[in-house]
Amino acid sequence: MAKYAVGDYCFEVKRYFPDTIFNAITGVRVNSPEVILREAETRKRRKGLTRDGKLTILAADHPARMVTRSGDDPVGMCDRQEYLGRVLRVVTHPDVDGIMATTDVIEDLFIVNHLVKQGGGPSFLDEKVMLGSMNRGGLSGTAFEMDDTFTSFSVDSLRLLGLDAAKTMFRLETTSADSAKTMRYNADIISELNRHEIPCFLEILYVSSEGYKVQKTPVEMMKAIGVASAMGDSSRNLWLKIPFCEDYARVVRATTLPLLMLGGESKGDPTGTIREFVAGMQAGANVRGALVGRNILFPGKDDPLATALAVNRVVHAGVSTEEAVDFLMKNRDIHLDTLTRHIR
Repeated sequence: MAKYAVGDYCFEVKRYFPDTIFNAITGVRVNSPEVILREAETRKRRKGLTRDGKLTILAADHPARMVTRSGDDPVGMCDRQEYLGRVLRVVTHPDVDGIMATTDVIEDLFIVNHLVKQGGGPSFLDEKVMLGSMNRGGLSGTAFEMDDTFTSFSVDSLRLLGLDAAKTMFRLETTSADSAKTMRYNADIISELNRHEIPCFLEILYVSSEGYKVQKTPVEMMKAIGVASAMGDSSRNLWLKIPFCEDYARVVRATTLPLLMLGGESKGDPTGTIREFVAGMQAGANVRGALVGRNILFPGKDDPLATALAVNRVVHAGVSTEEAVDFLMKNRDIHLDTLTRHIR
């Protein structure tokens, strides 16, 4: 494969998302919070979720569940300027299909979109697929982690902001009564979303009883997919989000539902994730893209946008690992003035 290298390169968030823009967000929240609803109301939405049957969606809901580690740093995702700057770096590019995030991040994006438009720039949220993350109450490392309550978006707030879909999560742990409760929460919310014809992207994970570590053996994955596919009163609006694993071609045959691959914990070197996604996209006709967060936002020293564009080409153009890695290295630091040329 192409030789991946970063050398002395290191992406610097503040070159793209300086203090002035970060601080302006709080100013809008204090003085003009109505901007959020106005931007939501005027956003141009896609006619359908996909243009070619495939999606590349950035995930940005981890801090809300107290998942904050990036590499060796246990709080690497806690610095909101660093985190939001990386989110914006990716989502402002027109080739990336969309964003999945919690209320705070989605509303920060609406505010920055307003600031860009105020400075004469185009809306970067028009035609984006925007997913609201709903259940974040199962905080990582707590005694109530498996009781994953709905603490972020509601169906009403998804509709108020004109978002395109919802994202929920269900972790199957066979000895936990709280896992069963979370299953019920998800089934109920999928049914409620169906009443409003709002698509739901359900992340399904089979986890162990010790530390709730994700189990990726094909047998466990197939069983979990079978459970998830039948949740709610109808599967007509349901997509599943699942990890890549061994024997993936067999695993994805456990359902006819469209599947998006997740990236898991940040690996530092994005080539492993790219390689998995190349294999995953070839595993079955129902594998329709990726919904990935940490491995895009924190790809070691690399540029989040360059990494996202490489994954995007895997999903939409079917390129090889070698071609995607080459594309990544050629696109570092492009469009660094996307925000600063409009926001002073």
